[in-house]
Amino acid sequence: MTELPARRLLLVHAHPDDESINNGVTMARYAAEGAHVTLVTCTLGERGEVIPPELAHLSGAALGGHRRGELTAAMRALGVDDFRLLGGPGRFADSGMTGLPDNDDPGCLWQADVDRAAELLVEVIREVRPQVLVTYDPDGGYGHPDHIQAHRIAMRAAELAAEAGCPIAKVYWNRVPRTVAEGAFARLDEELPGLPFEKAAGVEDVPGVVDDERITTEIRGEGTAYATAKTAAMSAHVTQITVAGPHFVLSNELAQPVFTTEYYELVRGERAGDSDGGARESDLFAGIETEETP
Repeated sequence: MTELPARRLLLVHAHPDDESINNGVTMARYAAEGAHVTLVTCTLGERGEVIPPELAHLSGAALGGHRRGELTAAMRALGVDDFRLLGGPGRFADSGMTGLPDNDDPGCLWQADVDRAAELLVEVIREVRPQVLVTYDPDGGYGHPDHIQAHRIAMRAAELAAEAGCPIAKVYWNRVPRTVAEGAFARLDEELPGLPFEKAAGVEDVPGVVDDERITTEIRGEGTAYATAKTAAMSAHVTQITVAGPHFVLSNELAQPVFTTEYYELVRGERAGDSDGGARESDLFAGIETEETP
């Protein structure tokens, strides 16, 4: 078996594109620094809305296959080699947006047995033995069924892995501090007349926004190659994202800022830094004794 690097990071996401929007800087940084970065995506996003008119014919399995290609291109931009689909391609289907009949599809992620799905993720954990896990908060960031279910699966897998002798030292949830989001949208409103987008989203449209004091960790990317890699990775998800400089839109055509500093809340494990919690970590692996693993 190939020896794995001393630092190993696992990210669990619902659909292709979620990883680039939420964690592109983080993934690019740790991949460049030689850490082993593993992405597990739970569905192929077969029910996503398609932006480009020339690709509007794609739906279902055809869209899922196309988005798998987009994911491959995004991972190339981030320098990540280890990316997988939970249980293999097509094991869990996209559940669609909240309240749609798609949520009742017995093959969709929302209908999956959490323990059984978590066992599939435990197989990955036993293989790569990550010290750090990144996923969504209990609301999935903004309430999407697949995001909520990905959170449940990731957190349950962490529990099962610990019971199996493969504990994960630190678990983080994706976050955005409220003041950062408010400031970014204030600047966006001023810049909107010069952008190729007609309308702006709002703070309420950003997943995982919380009060600043809940943020424990930030990974900075402004002005670095990591920020450039993030934008390139987002741009690779052509069916889902349109990027214009430091801004982007999803299928709702509402402009949002690209956050090139990424924020996290440590929910399991020991926080490095001041004992009173005043200092934010600048490294997801802070405080972890790392070693290579066979």
